[in-house]
Amino acid sequence: MLLCLPLAVIISSVFSGSFEIWRHLAQTVLSNYLLNSIWLSLGVGCGVLLLGLPTAWLTSAYNFPGKKFFSWALLLPLAMPAYIIAYTYTGILDFSGPVQTNLREWIGYDVSQLWIFNIRSLGGAIIMMSFVLYPYVYLLARTAFLEQPSSLIEAGRSLGYSYRQTLTKLVIPLARPAIIAGMTLALMETLADYGTVKFFGVSTFTTGIFRAYYSFGDTAAAAQLATVLLSFVVLLIFMERYSRRKLKYHSTKNKNTTILPLKGIKAILAVLICLLPLIFGFLLPALQLLFWSIFKTVPGDSFLQLAWNSFYLALIAAVITTGIALIFAYSKRLYVKRKTVSVSITLASTGYALPGTIVAIGIITAFSWMDHRIIAFMQKWFDVNPGLLLSGTIFALLFAYTVRFLAVSFSAVDSGLQKIKPSIDQAARSLGKRPNGVLKHIHTPLLLTPILTAMLIVFVDVLKELPATLILRPFNFNTLSVRAFELASDERLIDAAPASLLIVFVGIIPVIILSKSIQHTSRKTTALH
Repeated sequence: MLLCLPLAVIISSVFSGSFEIWRHLAQTVLSNYLLNSIWLSLGVGCGVLLLGLPTAWLTSAYNFPGKKFFSWALLLPLAMPAYIIAYTYTGILDFSGPVQTNLREWIGYDVSQLWIFNIRSLGGAIIMMSFVLYPYVYLLARTAFLEQPSSLIEAGRSLGYSYRQTLTKLVIPLARPAIIAGMTLALMETLADYGTVKFFGVSTFTTGIFRAYYSFGDTAAAAQLATVLLSFVVLLIFMERYSRRKLKYHSTKNKNTTILPLKGIKAILAVLICLLPLIFGFLLPALQLLFWSIFKTVPGDSFLQLAWNSFYLALIAAVITTGIALIFAYSKRLYVKRKTVSVSITLASTGYALPGTIVAIGIITAFSWMDHRIIAFMQKWFDVNPGLLLSGTIFALLFAYTVRFLAVSFSAVDSGLQKIKPSIDQAARSLGKRPNGVLKHIHTPLLLTPILTAMLIVFVDVLKELPATLILRPFNFNTLSVRAFELASDERLIDAAPASLLIVFVGIIPVIILSKSIQHTSRKTTALH
């Protein structure tokens, strides 16, 4: 119930407070928020499909030079937050950046007379997000392609299909649930983004929520806008579930995937198709950040303080979130026949589907109400003003991170727990171990790897989280993500490089673990077959 509090507050806030600001927004900018959010979602949806599907099919069905490298390297853009890649490309492509500076030297006159794509636009936001979010489609689609039997191609040929028809009529439709799921994840991240759209001047629901909260100071109006954004997220989840309702296909267990070799021009084209998203989605911005950090900026004491704030905040959040996930996963295992337990855990894990902005607004609304009740009670009975005990402290941030990222840690711990045979529990109980003893002395040591993986993923997610941290952070408290956003907003893009680079560097770690886990699972599955 506590973890569902932000969602309940947002929904209940729709009919609370004044509707004057809401009417003003509806008459002026609401249509702009709606259209920009729709176009942004459509553009990113097409972009992640164009980048994720071809690379997934090439690395799963063909052999070509560098295939093993691309199989895991194409996941690296996941370590690059969208707002950081936006800052980097702006620094590269703006008037004082290396591109226009070199053009002025080579051409000999002002390049402002030439047409140059404006990166700070809706189109620029679509491109930036597509480059960092396509791995969602790539990862899930490639897994689905690898699980398909080689007999599928033969079945297409027996039906008289050409290779292209077999691909479009059999292979892709069979992988459609995974593709739609990956695209839905990318679109949820798109709707949750604040740093990129704010920096590029694109008005969406997230920027509108911040404007209503900070400029107007109206929490109710922000909650009403958040409800509209929440409806978009619910619609995406419903569409993803609806798309899978009739697509319950099962692959055969005697799978023997046929890998086709590519040579000559086809091999070169395959390398280029895989190389381009990797270059523009990770290598180029990462190298630019590294260059700025080494040669253009000198980190000061404040940077060390920011790094420490981000580190201990992410570490505490990872420990709390993973601890709760472990309890939830074991409760689900212990009370497997009780639907109330599974339903409660499912509801408590819905926070990952909520943008950080919605979570933060729900928490600040609830905690502010609680703080005022506590202050009134303490002043009445003890003549003491304790101040803001909840909404003005680190506690609010940690609670937001727990709500937001519990589903991530729960998924990792629960999948590990499912691999432990129930007979182990039965044997331990027959030897006199109580349930808490089984969890402490048997399951926890066996789940050490999934627990550490869950902690690491939550750690990196907290490090990258921007909207919730912006709203809920205490006064005079900054993190790397917030400082990078502040510096970029002040057009100090080079000064933002060290903070951005550290976030990217830490983000690479879970990506490498994820890719190695996939390769290990793939080798294990192949050996079993």
